[in-house]
Amino acid sequence: MDPRDRGRLGTMRPVVTTAEMRELDRATIDDVGLPAVTLMETAGRAVADAALRMLGSERGHVAVVCGPGNNGGDGFVAARVLRDHGVDAVVYLAAPRDAVVGDARTHLEILERAGGIVRMLAKPEELAALDARVIDAALVIDALFGVGLTRPIEGHLAEVVTMMLMAERVLAVDIPSGLDADTGRTLGTAVIAERTVTMGALKIALVSAPGFARCGEIEVADIGIPAALIASTSVGVSVVEAADIARSLPHPQALDHKGRRGHVLVVGGSPGMRGAGRLAAAAALRAGAGLCTLATEGNLDAPDSVMTRSLAPAAKLSGLFTGKAAVVIGPGLGHTPSAAAWVAEVLAAGVPAVLDADALNVLAADPAAIARAAGPIVVTPHPGEASRLLGVTPAEIEADRIAAARALAARTRAVVVLKGARTLVCDGAGDALCSINPTGGPALATGGSGDVLAGTIGALLAQGLSAVDAARAGAFVHGAAGDALAQSHGDRGVVSSDLPEAIAAAIRSLARRR
Repeated sequence: MDPRDRGRLGTMRPVVTTAEMRELDRATIDDVGLPAVTLMETAGRAVADAALRMLGSERGHVAVVCGPGNNGGDGFVAARVLRDHGVDAVVYLAAPRDAVVGDARTHLEILERAGGIVRMLAKPEELAALDARVIDAALVIDALFGVGLTRPIEGHLAEVVTMMLMAERVLAVDIPSGLDADTGRTLGTAVIAERTVTMGALKIALVSAPGFARCGEIEVADIGIPAALIASTSVGVSVVEAADIARSLPHPQALDHKGRRGHVLVVGGSPGMRGAGRLAAAAALRAGAGLCTLATEGNLDAPDSVMTRSLAPAAKLSGLFTGKAAVVIGPGLGHTPSAAAWVAEVLAAGVPAVLDADALNVLAADPAAIARAAGPIVVTPHPGEASRLLGVTPAEIEADRIAAARALAARTRAVVVLKGARTLVCDGAGDALCSINPTGGPALATGGSGDVLAGTIGALLAQGLSAVDAARAGAFVHGAAGDALAQSHGDRGVVSSDLPEAIAAAIRSLARRR
């Protein structure tokens, strides 16, 4: 087996768009033959089960805030099941009763025939009379809107969401009301949930930024949609899991030596930014590279385990590529003519390379140059750098991060690592699958963290991983290292120089899973 194929053997967890979820529902109902009313019953029971676990021994008032659609139908079922368990669950219907139709109407009528209570929140005066009852509930179940919401919540319904925002504990059905399921953007206003029970499969907003921050803990309820159907329907987005990375990481061999583990060349750390190059080089070694050379202008120092090469401003890099398995260029590189020339040399060298920071900035005027590279390329922009490469604003990048990562991957034909909360990896040279990295958090919001990530990916390239596998594994272990450090240092106590050793520990922990 070619070691570059290892990561392809893993099946990352699928994430579906709104359109894909609708197709899953249709296929389950029409092709498999599972009635929609049964799907709704199963979904509502999953919500009730989660609510019971959240309540524990407490059996206080549960306010089930329902809309008129299928999301509300799930809420009607949940309220009925909770009442069967002795819970004071009451439906608060934020829509005219005649707006409830189809399977949701069927379950509303079943609820009432079973003795359930429905109170109306369809008008401002009704909301004013009942909002305290909802706000003070032991638990609020948000069954207002599902994944189909496409326009901002306004007016009276915005007030209903505001009411839920004031509650102490909220359980969301499928997705917190107010989130765009395909981007995670807030549509006017949105619920913040402690837990979300989503139906059948993960949705983009639940696991990517910015939506995930409003979802709390995520549970995927099995409502009867066949797993094979989910796997075949979701073709564009996935979330990386630890098992995927464990399978793709380099496997140590008894006869390993430094030459077999790859030599990484780091070009960066110019005067005034020396630390950036040192961080990338240290990370490369801690992530398993056998050798690392740090090259930049002027006299430089580095950890004892890192070799150095001082470069004159007009020097060529070509002689440094011999024997190197991967190149990392950009951390602390600067914006000089020499920097631009060195980036051009790396693109022409045919050596697998990571372009980070200033290497991306010097290419902002001609990002298509990356597509002409002679070897595999990984680019690691933050939103500001991505915006310059695409000629848009950072706000436009953040408005739809998956679309931005795909656009940049298409333009550069490279593997794109779009950094930020829930870093994205998209393969512009392959299948354009966009994978969401679940590790990492506020602890990584510190200067130099990105330099460490670049060095980590470079080391994995040097050890034989494909560009996309190195990018996914590098992002995962980098985030896992940050998460581990946050446990001991707090989210604001981690500095980037802490990360390389933590990355080695994260890789060791993952290797034990094999």
